[in-house]
Amino acid sequence: MYVVATAGHVDHGKSTLVRALTGMEPDRWAEERRRGMTIDLGYAWMTLPTPAGEKLAFVDVPGHERFVPNMLAGLGPVPAVMFVVAADGGWMPQSAEHLAAVDALGVRHGLLVMTRSDLADPEPATRQALAEIARTSLGAVEAIHVSAVTGQGLDQLKQALVRLAGSLRSTDGEAAPVRLWIDRSFTIKGAGTVVTGTLPAGTVRNGQELVLAPSGRAVRVRGLEVLGETADEVSGVARVALNLRGIAAGLPARGMALIEPSRWTVTSELDVRVTPSAADPHQKFPPELLLHIGSARTQARVRVLGPDSVFVRLRLKEPLPLHVGDRVILRDPGAAGLAIYGATVLDPFPPPLARRGAGAAAVRELAAWPGIPTAADLLRRHKLLRGPQLAAAGLAVSPAHGEPDPVAGDWLADPVHWAWLRAELPRAVADFCAKDPLAPGMPAEAARAALALPSRDLVAALAVGEVVLDGAYLRIFTKQASAADGSAPPGPASRSAPAGQQLPPRIADAVNEVLDALADDPFAAPDTERLHALGLDARALAAAARVGLLLRVADLIVLAPGADKAAASVLAGLEQPFTTSQARQALRTSRRVAIPLLEYLDRARVTERLPGDLRRIRALAGGWPSAAAAVERPRRPAPSDYCQPIKGNAL
Repeated sequence: MYVVATAGHVDHGKSTLVRALTGMEPDRWAEERRRGMTIDLGYAWMTLPTPAGEKLAFVDVPGHERFVPNMLAGLGPVPAVMFVVAADGGWMPQSAEHLAAVDALGVRHGLLVMTRSDLADPEPATRQALAEIARTSLGAVEAIHVSAVTGQGLDQLKQALVRLAGSLRSTDGEAAPVRLWIDRSFTIKGAGTVVTGTLPAGTVRNGQELVLAPSGRAVRVRGLEVLGETADEVSGVARVALNLRGIAAGLPARGMALIEPSRWTVTSELDVRVTPSAADPHQKFPPELLLHIGSARTQARVRVLGPDSVFVRLRLKEPLPLHVGDRVILRDPGAAGLAIYGATVLDPFPPPLARRGAGAAAVRELAAWPGIPTAADLLRRHKLLRGPQLAAAGLAVSPAHGEPDPVAGDWLADPVHWAWLRAELPRAVADFCAKDPLAPGMPAEAARAALALPSRDLVAALAVGEVVLDGAYLRIFTKQASAADGSAPPGPASRSAPAGQQLPPRIADAVNEVLDALADDPFAAPDTERLHALGLDARALAAAARVGLLLRVADLIVLAPGADKAAASVLAGLEQPFTTSQARQALRTSRRVAIPLLEYLDRARVTERLPGDLRRIRALAGGWPSAAAAVERPRRPAPSDYCQPIKGNAL
């Protein structure tokens, strides 16, 4: 099927011509027939004189200046136009206005029909009309002289329509996402809600679930009709009627759209490129315009992004489902003369213009884009976008076209910005740790906020190389020498760390005093009073424990590193099972320390709790060090900065 809209001045015979071609009455309302003037959209169709008998549908639009919105609603979704001019009337004001709308929409397929050619010589009007049309997106078109009253030229017109239909053939429209602009909505008794519209592309099927935009209501197609005949599916371009399930009769209205879920960006703010008017290339836009697309129209607040710029940010009163590259019409209904401008959607979810000079920067950015932006263009502007977000904007992501692979999940990143983030993350972590060296690393959420990342998944993807995400915290990975790998001897030399990467000296000195005391009595944990005297609170103890300087078995119970293994060796020498009292005596400590230490060993699955006050050592491969070796003074690790605790031999 093919769909063609009529266009032209009022009373130039558009409806009469459609009636002569189809045998159908396009004027649906009694008022239209009484006044002899089309007020609303009319619909009719014919069978083309081809071997396949293909169908051609007409959307007949009103020509009077008072009904321009109705004209645009019919013309908007249609790919071709039959432009009608009366031979005895010639070029008229609404001829120019309709042609301006055709040009603004970028319609490239059309036909000029000179009606009432039996009443006047059509050649002068034809020459003028062809000259006007040639300056628009239609370019050079075929002209046919007809008379709907006498039948003159109708056969030639039908053959011209066959040639026009041949230029409209497309093979890639069936897989396109569905967006059906509704131009009629009504109720049929026993069937329910029915909507009609011109389907420009895509395929609608019985049982298919669609979304009514902008309401967001999900509906299901329960019946499908094409030019009065039922069908199981139909592909655009086509005139269709859909019987909908799951929606109230009064909700759908002209200007709404039925769309495939997640395949369109329903937006109320967008950046567009306005096509300069040949008559006035330096047009100054008012603060508000009407935006038309498909059968929809809504008010739009206008912000021109720079002096004499063709780039405009629009804020819509009602959101619309849009793709990058969509053609829209901007119209000033209060202006005298032709105030119709075409525009191309460049970005359906533009970034905010918050900084001074942001508009001028946006102009420089948008001016570098091609006529229809690509996914790579939007990525350069937004830095980070999700794949489904680009798909909903009508942009396919293809590595073959230069778009990058996802960096985390379905997130895509501009390669330059991603490289900057990878270089910036270590600096952010280092700065955070320098300000708060007792922190257990930089929280991932803090890093997300510092780098203005929209998702924590991106933080995890950036944590490579020297930065490691350990649970909820980011830490710097430094491959430090240790006595265990034989690269440095134990003792004071092993305490060194790069400048600026150490615990505060006061904390490190206090920890060393605790270790000195524990060297003589490894299970005599300092009490709360002693810890406070040393200036060690719970936060400082946690920091020291996490860098391996202390073993924290409870909030304020700390021992030297390796004390758990030493305790296991001592307890392994007891008769199994043993009581808490026996463990306390063997460890030569108090209940204040013994009970939390035993509970710590329980959690570590070193010991096993039995009924009553009994425990036993679990059998472990390789066993524990001897008691004599375990109770030796633990080796003191270097007091390295906790924000950089991850050593190479620990991974």
